[in-house]
Amino acid sequence: MGNGSATTRTASAATGASLAVPSKIAGVFTPGGLAALGLLSAAFVAVFYRWFRQQTAFSLGHPEDWAHAFVIPLISLYMLWRRREILATLRIEPFWPALTPILLGLWCYLFFLIYVPNHMLGGAAMLLTLYGLVLLTLGTRGGRELFLPIAFLVFGITISEAIMNDITFRLQLVASQGSFAVLSLMGAFTGFTTDIQGNVITVITPSGIEHPMNVAEACSGMRMVIAFIALAGAVAVLGCKEWWQRVAVLLLAVPVAIGMNVVRVVVLGLLMFIDPDLSQGEAHMLIGTLLLIPALGLFLGAIWALNQIFTPTTGEGAES
Repeated sequence: MGNGSATTRTASAATGASLAVPSKIAGVFTPGGLAALGLLSAAFVAVFYRWFRQQTAFSLGHPEDWAHAFVIPLISLYMLWRRREILATLRIEPFWPALTPILLGLWCYLFFLIYVPNHMLGGAAMLLTLYGLVLLTLGTRGGRELFLPIAFLVFGITISEAIMNDITFRLQLVASQGSFAVLSLMGAFTGFTTDIQGNVITVITPSGIEHPMNVAEACSGMRMVIAFIALAGAVAVLGCKEWWQRVAVLLLAVPVAIGMNVVRVVVLGLLMFIDPDLSQGEAHMLIGTLLLIPALGLFLGAIWALNQIFTPTTGEGAES
């Protein structure tokens, strides 16, 4: 009789405990936690609304350069989703020193918004504030788990034009010389010739018709270098487990961007034989966008090669 009563009390206590634990939405958020996250997110967007509006205008106004900024937050959200089981175990553990990066981020944002307008540095201040909020609410453990998804958002910030021009100009010179070399080699077998004078590559048909191509315009795809780096970063974070593998894949981003732009200029040069107009306008931008696909294949191939070469040896394999 006593044992039966004890069993009943134990079962009742277990049932009461299970009822006391709130159900989680998507296995991560409690209803109260989701509501708090929604309010905090709304407040964050309201504070940085002007920056988000300006970034949207940049991306829509120059889709060939910054359209990838719309995809960056989705990739960051996917990184968070992959960590959902770990995130579900996090508890609210306020880390009060995080008020320092929050206040610093807000001050810098207002400074670069009002006194020295700078969209790029304003975006950096926004990310600093965001990371500070994570530290404040989830503590240092939450900061470690969410560091990469938040850091990846940097690829969604439009870089200042002066910096971008300086970077892409140097890369354009390399890409133009590479394109000239490839076109000259192809011409040796097919009968056309290629000449380069300053910023102009001229493709000359066997009949002597010249098709000049402005190198700066043809190599404008180098402005997509940030998109290539972002693609490499996403593949590295999602496909690699070791930090050195991620670094290796990231180091491939610029060479791959240059190589893909060489392909782009060569294709545009060959299209001139069909219709010179195909080397401009929408076709020009479409070719650059499509080249992200083989770039993705190269990054995935690099990960496969790294995994094949540096596969850890198991104990059983060592004995055999």
